[in-house]
Amino acid sequence: MPVDPGRHWLEAGITGIARPREWDAIATIDAPGVLGEEVEFVALADGRFVREGERSATDPALFAAALEGAIELPYRAVAVRREALWAVGAVSIEVAELHPSPRGDELELTWNGTTLSLTVDSLPADPAHADALERIALHRSRGPYAARAHRLADDLWEILVLPL
Repeated sequence: MPVDPGRHWLEAGITGIARPREWDAIATIDAPGVLGEEVEFVALADGRFVREGERSATDPALFAAALEGAIELPYRAVAVRREALWAVGAVSIEVAELHPSPRGDELELTWNGTTLSLTVDSLPADPAHADALERIALHRSRGPYAARAHRLADDLWEILVLPL
């Protein structure tokens, strides 16, 4: 058996397939007085912040300032202490108000072309309870879709709609 696979050996076979990009923007910041090891937050279009994960007393504005100009609002960010510096990564998100605001904190709405199904906080639910999410999904996708919504605060939701 030959060691050289010849012209059929694709570049990906040699180097592997590139990992998808995890962050839309990254930055480092020197913040010696900041306590903790990690800060998760969402920066909203109006400049407000929603803290996620473990509740931290750290003001996310310090980390958001490091990302300024590198990413448009709104975005989800994670700041992690790396010895003397903090590394901050952010990814763009879509935020929408859902009216009427559905119950629960996590919604998954799926339409496979014939059947509409909904889970609320991982439990099956009546799809009629997610009218607002369905309207957004129909506007974003012309065919079958999976739509997810994560409650950020009150009636503000992080939305993701993917075609199936």
